[in-house]
Amino acid sequence: MNARPSSRNPLLFAAPLLIASAVLAQPPRQPTLDQVLQRLEANLNDYDTKVPSFFCDEHVVSSVFPGNLRQNTVTDSVFRLKRVPQPNHTTALEESRTVQSVNGQPPTSDELNGPSVLSGVFEGGLAVVSLNQQSCMRYKLDRIRPGKPYVVRFSTEPHPPHPADCLLQEASKGQVFLDPATLQITHLDLTTPRHVIFNGTEPGSGYEPLAGQRILSIDYAPIQLDNRTFWMPSALSSHITAGANTFRPTFWSFHATYRNYHKLEVSSRLLPATNP
Repeated sequence: MNARPSSRNPLLFAAPLLIASAVLAQPPRQPTLDQVLQRLEANLNDYDTKVPSFFCDEHVVSSVFPGNLRQNTVTDSVFRLKRVPQPNHTTALEESRTVQSVNGQPPTSDELNGPSVLSGVFEGGLAVVSLNQQSCMRYKLDRIRPGKPYVVRFSTEPHPPHPADCLLQEASKGQVFLDPATLQITHLDLTTPRHVIFNGTEPGSGYEPLAGQRILSIDYAPIQLDNRTFWMPSALSSHITAGANTFRPTFWSFHATYRNYHKLEVSSRLLPATNP
């Protein structure tokens, strides 16, 4: 019995498989810088409008070298970020703290007395790379590598003075690392070559104007508050070097860690009236 050739062309069946394989082999479409900035802006707006008032444990190690033992300070505090209503029907995020101990001893005030201090991280750190700051900054998206964080590099516009709404008034540069799934900022590096330490203008301050290089880094971690996830600072460090070209430069350092985040709530209950 003679075999008859099949009228079906196997190539007709193989072609769709080859096309499908080619489609599957294509790498996922990578976001553009504008798309990344739009997502960061959305994340920032979500944080600004929905993060509740909260408190957490703050541990700070601050020092200056050359110095003495009184210039190396360990401070433990309860840190707060509170929503405060404004006259224009908006809310502002205000930082405060209750100092619990300084070098293991009872505090004399609720202020961080240094020798090095840092503030404003919870209010403005996430906004450094955002659509709102495009008039103040130059941004560049690094080449995206599979399985690696996205990296956006930034630098301040080189021609001061900068508008009042620019977060960075001093010439600075740095980078942020982004979680590819959420495009949340996981880490920030910031370098300010000439950061003003003391401006020497306060009456009776006794200080001459002084500037030095500041290197700041912040780690962010996901925190659950009010059944939502917000990315908050978990650790930060700041290093300032003044007089680097002199015989005896001065080094300031500030290290802080944050943990045990809790929503700041006030509860009350009505008690039944009782006879005297």
